[in-house]
Amino acid sequence: MKPGRSRFLLGVLCFGFAFLYVPIILMMVYSFNYSKLVPVWGGFSTRWYTTLLESEEVWAAAALSLKIALLNATFATLLGTLAGIALARIHRFRARTLFTGMISAPLVMPEVITGLSLLLLFITLNQQIGWPAQRGISTITIAHITFSMAYVAIIIQSRLAGTAQDLEEAALDLGAKPFRVLWDITLPQLTPGMAAGWLLAFTLSLDDLVIASFVSGPGATTLPMLIYSRIRLGLRPDINALATLIILTVTIGVLIAGWLMIRQQRANQQATH
Repeated sequence: MKPGRSRFLLGVLCFGFAFLYVPIILMMVYSFNYSKLVPVWGGFSTRWYTTLLESEEVWAAAALSLKIALLNATFATLLGTLAGIALARIHRFRARTLFTGMISAPLVMPEVITGLSLLLLFITLNQQIGWPAQRGISTITIAHITFSMAYVAIIIQSRLAGTAQDLEEAALDLGAKPFRVLWDITLPQLTPGMAAGWLLAFTLSLDDLVIASFVSGPGATTLPMLIYSRIRLGLRPDINALATLIILTVTIGVLIAGWLMIRQQRANQQATH
């Protein structure tokens, strides 16, 4: 590669990383700003972290978001795993095309449309059977499961597509029941995919704003909804502090996961040698 071209590509790469990460670094720096005006530097201070940690509203929203994310990730993984197994292992069944389309639809459907349609569904159900009595944690969780399971199903289907069926077919030929084959052979092979699907569903739920805004009700404010409502009133340093804490938590999680992966790879290499 020519030196001029390599320098140009390096410059473009540096510009791209700077465009992504410089605003995040500035936000983290200004979270330690003493002044109430975000763009005006008033000196180093941790006052906004103290204010944030003393805010009951923030803690309540964070607890609600975590609860919904945990429920969503668990149920979306269960349902998405079943859907992925059906798509990968049952090649012919009635309405397969319709089933595949329904699984793929949430992946390409705009969130505004998904949120509006779910809102109309809950309103209709309330008028017909009286449930849900009010929109809140249950409606947000159901809405999140609706689109999260589609991502899990695609991950599980891809995982099974690259896995040979020899062991499953051999177990069936030897007289094992289908449920036993599923439990002892198929699911252990799916463990990495299920873990990835669970983490993805958890992240999608924790990050969602648009759909939750449609299907939530009074007293059910998630953390993204709280942040958005405060930003609408103007930039506040305590929001910078909250975002900084979230970034640090995610960074620590990624570093721990990377350390565990490196440790596992070294253990596998030592076992091979």
